[in-house]
Amino acid sequence: MFWNEKMETLSGQALEELQLKRLKETVARTQNIGFYNTLFKDAGITPSDIKSLDDLAKIPFTKKADLRGGYPFGFLAVPMNQVNRIHTTSGTTGKPTVVAYTKNDLNMWSELIARNLTMVGLRAGDIFQNASNYSLFTGGLGIHMGAEKIGCAVVPSGVGNTKRQIEMIQDFKVKGLHCTPSYAMHLTEVAEEMHADLASLEIGCFGAEAWSENMRRDLENRLGLKAYDSYGMSELFGPGVAFECPEQDGLHIWHDCYIVEIIDPKTGEVLGPEEKGEMVVTPIVKEAMPLLRYRTGDITMLMEDECPCGRGQKIARLLGRSDDMLTVRGINVFPSQIEHVLKNIPEVGDQFIVYIDRVNHLDEMMIEVEMNKNIFSGELQDLSKLQTKIMKALQDTLTLRARVELVEPGSLPRFEGKAKRVVDRRVI
Repeated sequence: MFWNEKMETLSGQALEELQLKRLKETVARTQNIGFYNTLFKDAGITPSDIKSLDDLAKIPFTKKADLRGGYPFGFLAVPMNQVNRIHTTSGTTGKPTVVAYTKNDLNMWSELIARNLTMVGLRAGDIFQNASNYSLFTGGLGIHMGAEKIGCAVVPSGVGNTKRQIEMIQDFKVKGLHCTPSYAMHLTEVAEEMHADLASLEIGCFGAEAWSENMRRDLENRLGLKAYDSYGMSELFGPGVAFECPEQDGLHIWHDCYIVEIIDPKTGEVLGPEEKGEMVVTPIVKEAMPLLRYRTGDITMLMEDECPCGRGQKIARLLGRSDDMLTVRGINVFPSQIEHVLKNIPEVGDQFIVYIDRVNHLDEMMIEVEMNKNIFSGELQDLSKLQTKIMKALQDTLTLRARVELVEPGSLPRFEGKAKRVVDRRVI
């Protein structure tokens, strides 16, 4: 099923013509922003130099630090009386990033969410539970708007009060669920403790953090639903930028609204299809806060194969983020790689935390791993064997030795939002 079949399947010359038209309009809008006036001047270019899609490469990248430097409203391209909503990021690594929306921006954002939810099988009249933060985080209101647009009956449950969430799924016969994958795992654990029957659930939309194929299989097996990956970031509207279709093999990014490049994160060189690198996105439909060549920090690649569903070119599921990548003794490690290894070991539970320390000028990695409550025996000999098994599996995948400490089921913290998997305690 399609929400907007014409735009979802647009390709070839028709797509390129639309992209170029919208790119030129976006470039013109950015000239209302002081940062971009200076950027163009320093690069020795003018808006009239952007005559083709290839000319996009003439424009320097925009980085998250640039947006923070414009706090709070330095990146607004419209007067404040045209702004209908303001969100911010968490600001955990500095000043928060402010994102603003005109009425047209909100309509376009809900249109993209409507495409995504229709694509995975939700319809008018379906009951949809949105277990996401409804405050400044874009995942709450963004998903809510799109679900209402297609006619779902939306349960705005927000985060927390997990037992009540489970009761609502049971009592309301909820068909679709949206939350972070880590919270979905926590919800699954609690539902199993309650012996709750969640048979009405058919569709799970999970995003805002990296998660592995093993976690997908685990959620699908334990919740009895089909789990779909969702991609977005506040600077690009929020959730809805890209989404999996029922093929579950890469995410469709909406090329009528975004121009996507994959670059080498170190050199900035643009890479070809099937080459992994950092995704750079130019949104071409934003009014309040247009951006040019925004470095997302997300590691992925453009996929070459066409999708049987008929929609446009996909990006691969995210490997991680360039700024989440750990370099330990010269080896690059992503938390999603660690998760993938642990999910293949049945004695291991759902939670883990990675600690990085510097000892005698050398990096050391220690991973606290929660054991599976159904297998945990407490016998010292069994614990020693399991510890060795996990360490070997990690070393085989990461080519790096990591110390493993086993902890009791339920002892590691649970997260209602994004899971904090890594604690880097190095002083560099």
